[in-house]
Amino acid sequence: MFAGGDGKGAPVGKAAPVGNTAQRTPAAQVAFRRTVPVFRIFDVAKAHEFYVDYLGCAIDWEHRFEPGMPLYTQVSRGDLVLHLSEHHGDATPGSTLHTELTGVRALHAELAAKDYPYLRPGLEHDGFGTCLTLTDPFGNQLRFSEPDAVGRS
Repeated sequence: MFAGGDGKGAPVGKAAPVGNTAQRTPAAQVAFRRTVPVFRIFDVAKAHEFYVDYLGCAIDWEHRFEPGMPLYTQVSRGDLVLHLSEHHGDATPGSTLHTELTGVRALHAELAAKDYPYLRPGLEHDGFGTCLTLTDPFGNQLRFSEPDAVGRS
């Protein structure tokens, strides 16, 4: 949670953390390496059509405890890594991912050139930068945001 802002919900400059920061473990002892969100899926073919064919991800690996059991898989594109799960309880349908990237306009052009009949996203400015929001076939949203050059660090 952050304090400060322009009165309309957008932070101005660098926001100051709110809460008891004195109780945090020193950064030298804790090093977060990577965050991998888990999205719930209900249909493997639809998931592959969206994440592989449309978004351009590669399937890194797939796991089932035995044939006929739900799929748990990892897809990636560059540094974007996602886990997709058919397992009940692994994730909530309709979740949202917000990720920063460079080249959002190029990604938008790439996706617009594809023959994917279920989605024709546009570019928006959300107060932080230029944003491309995609919704997968399961209601999960992926927000790709390229931060403005000024006022972000």
